[in-house]
Amino acid sequence: MNARTASKAAAYAVGLALIAYGLRGIVTDVPVTRWAKWFAGAAVLHDAVLVPAVLAAGALTGLVPAGHRRIVRAALVVGACVTAVAIPVVLAYGRRADEPSRLPLPYGRNLAIVLGAIAAAAACALVVRAVTAHRTAGDGRHGGATRAPKPSRKEPGR
Repeated sequence: MNARTASKAAAYAVGLALIAYGLRGIVTDVPVTRWAKWFAGAAVLHDAVLVPAVLAAGALTGLVPAGHRRIVRAALVVGACVTAVAIPVVLAYGRRADEPSRLPLPYGRNLAIVLGAIAAAAACALVVRAVTAHRTAGDGRHGGATRAPKPSRKEPGR
């Protein structure tokens, strides 16, 4: 067994141990009906909301020119991940009127600022791509890598 195989086996063993620990916690600490509701809700959310949204975004970004599509899709993925993490605080889950120090910030506004920064970074990347494509098209070269000439078939010394 080489080092790579051994490290994979160790990672799988640690992952399985963590899964077993989590399952034990669910079985011993969470009522079955509550867990079943959560699991069913997650499945419905995934199948009824997440998958159609991703398919629609993929179809719409298919309309974007091919050279810019990767940047637009990357910005959408990053924005979706940030939004998914921020949703609980934006919706104020856990906020209590008798404890004003819990979730005191304007999280909706802050999420909008972060999403704006992601959009601005994507726009800057699109501009850089357009400028570099314009420069390479304007100087007569085609841009990108060029192939080295093929070596001669003649043997050296003849």
